[in-house]
Amino acid sequence: MQRLGSLRNAVLLFVLLPLLGILVVVGMLGLRELEGQMTRRLQDDIELVARSIRLPIAAAMVRGDTDAVQEALDSVFQIDQVFGAYVYDRAGARVATSGPRSPLLERRRDARALTAEGTQGSFEERRGREVFSFFLPLFDGAGQVVGLLQVTRDLSRFQDYLERLRWLGSSALGLLAVVFVLVVLIGHHRAVGRHVRGLTGAMEPIGTGEAGLRVPERGPDELRRLGASINAMIARWEASEQRLRDQRAREAQLERELRQSEKLAAIGRLAAGLAHELGTPLGSVAGRAQRAARQLPPESPAQGELTQLLAELGRVERIVRELLDFARQGGLNRRLVELAPLIKGVVARSRQAAPRDDLQVEVALAEQLAGLKLDVDPLRLEQALGNLLDNALQAATHQVWISAELTEDQLQLLLRVADDGPGVAPEAVERLFEPFFTTKPAGQGTGLGLAVARAAIAEHGGHLWLASAAEQGACFLIALPLSGDTRAALSPPERLAPAARPH
Repeated sequence: MQRLGSLRNAVLLFVLLPLLGILVVVGMLGLRELEGQMTRRLQDDIELVARSIRLPIAAAMVRGDTDAVQEALDSVFQIDQVFGAYVYDRAGARVATSGPRSPLLERRRDARALTAEGTQGSFEERRGREVFSFFLPLFDGAGQVVGLLQVTRDLSRFQDYLERLRWLGSSALGLLAVVFVLVVLIGHHRAVGRHVRGLTGAMEPIGTGEAGLRVPERGPDELRRLGASINAMIARWEASEQRLRDQRAREAQLERELRQSEKLAAIGRLAAGLAHELGTPLGSVAGRAQRAARQLPPESPAQGELTQLLAELGRVERIVRELLDFARQGGLNRRLVELAPLIKGVVARSRQAAPRDDLQVEVALAEQLAGLKLDVDPLRLEQALGNLLDNALQAATHQVWISAELTEDQLQLLLRVADDGPGVAPEAVERLFEPFFTTKPAGQGTGLGLAVARAAIAEHGGHLWLASAAEQGACFLIALPLSGDTRAALSPPERLAPAARPH
């Protein structure tokens, strides 16, 4: 249902109605002018009839021949348009009549007045029929008035014709108005209406906030430009909404990182205090156990117990050391260190602690990177690489890969540590770098290795993340920024592809 304020109704109200009003006024004026012209034509015709018999009747009036006057009137009355004809003398007395009596000249003074005034026409109603009478004075040869001639015409058929003409004109105006309305409605629908409905119909789902929707750009140029403007506005709104969502996501991420940092700081303080308090008594217990073991003979049953005790003390000492590493704060002891020897040293130490001797460690370093020197804290970087390599050796089935490559812009060094183990479970990916979270069996891990590695890399301004957690194995990436001196010492850009993995 169209609202009163719709575009279609506005076109009908402000365009079509004034046009129809003008058409009706022009039609009425035209009909009125036509009626006036036809009336004047009727008067001219009856005047012509009267003038055609004026001279014979005037001559007969001068001679006093009333029979000739009557004969002339009867001849006029035979004309179909003549309703009646009458002749009066100078005194106003009727001399001859043909047709019904005229009600206009019942009194003699009326005839005398008309004779003095000259020609005149008038309308009257006779026997329920409207008639027109034309009066014409009769003159003798000297120009003296000798009488008056009245010729009357029946207007009934003329009025019927005018009525039919009015009806036809009104019908034509009404039909024309209907045609105009239909033309305007159909034209509005074809040119504007359907395109406007398409715009409004497309705007409804857009109002729900669904992304990617656009309005059709069809119709006249104005509507196409309107559709293009609406689409541009929607695109800007979607971009603004996306920026707002991204900003909210960044804020949420920063808030999570802040909470995580606060939690890590609290854990670090607790770990530092705990490690400090445990370090001295543990060292004392380990020293006494070692002295007691040396004093006992090898075959003593207590020797085995002390050996097991020392192993457990070593495990506790390792946990305390990891706690200290995790809680470590302060500046880095940076110096230039060659990359290749650093990696080889880490691999050698990790292989000694590997759970199996058959595990293979493949290192891929190009000649360009073999002499590369990094401005790092070697102890912290070795610690991070060592923790990643230890985890890879514990998870690997047959092989572990370590590779290094430069980014295309030579601004960062990428170190990759991968294994062919079972990978990382999806539910553990999000918590992988949380302190004290471990996927190893109880008693085999503290859950601090990855947290310590990430903290060490972050101190260098780099990033550590899990690049792949597929079932064919896990892959960790370290991105370390290169110092200006290191970049200056590099040869033109050359990227080293990492060693190919079997999967």
